[in-house]
Amino acid sequence: MALHTLLGANGTIASALLPVLQAEGQQVRLVSRNPKPVPGTESIAADVLDYEQVLHAVKGSDIVYMLVGIQYNASVWERDWPVIMRNVINACKAANARLIFFDNAYMYGKVDGDITETTPYRPVSRKGKVRAGVAQMLEAEMRSGALKGIIARAVDFYGPGVTDKSAAGVLVFANMKKGKKAQWFLNADVPRSYNYTPDAARALYMLSQSEDAFGQIWHLPCVSPALTGRQFIQLAAKEMGATNSVTVLPKWLLKVIGWFNPFMREMQEMQYQDAFPFRFSSSKFEKHFHFTPTSYEAGVKATAQWYLAQP
Repeated sequence: MALHTLLGANGTIASALLPVLQAEGQQVRLVSRNPKPVPGTESIAADVLDYEQVLHAVKGSDIVYMLVGIQYNASVWERDWPVIMRNVINACKAANARLIFFDNAYMYGKVDGDITETTPYRPVSRKGKVRAGVAQMLEAEMRSGALKGIIARAVDFYGPGVTDKSAAGVLVFANMKKGKKAQWFLNADVPRSYNYTPDAARALYMLSQSEDAFGQIWHLPCVSPALTGRQFIQLAAKEMGATNSVTVLPKWLLKVIGWFNPFMREMQEMQYQDAFPFRFSSSKFEKHFHFTPTSYEAGVKATAQWYLAQP
């Protein structure tokens, strides 16, 4: 039985990964600034900006999952992400632990066509430049052989239990639950890839168990071809018993909202992901692991059932 340590244990992906690890009979350590005790697991409080605390948190680990999320602010990212990545890399090297970094797709920038693991980094945002930098930091360690690591990338996600950290959760399912029309950012008629959280969690565990997966970048499973926002909303409306009409939030309105909402203000540099087609390919993972991503029909149905069951 190996020790799997989750850095950022209170987040969405950690919450989906924990039951997978428990079902597989693995030993689990939950690490965050304020970890929530879970029966059958160990909890350690640690600040990833403090190297000694990170080192203590990963000591004795076989696999470390870096699932950390920090304040959604470009200046904070520029200041803190390089420190966090260096701390985690050095701690994993000292502990002789393998590292799986749960990454996003910001470093690719605006891409025409499918985004794959070989798509070059051409970030068009401050946050994208930060993510390119920390990814390259980890890639250099993997190439040198100093650390056995994996970069596992995902885009925006949806799934049962996913609420405020998901555009689909906030704009579609939560609005329908309240009897309101769904909303969508900028353009509801271009394809937009999503990862289904149970698939992403299962894929992370599969990667951890595959010796030849280390030293590589992997895109976590998502269905291809991607649906447009309008198609996604139609599926959700069917399962939620709601109207399938949609209110598209235009750029000018999002800018006005950003005057009062810091998160929406920070989202403005990422608007290319919603204004233009955003196709994320996981064919490498699917072929290597003979994995079929959960269909949008099944994923939306399970997500809708969870939302409808909430008080």
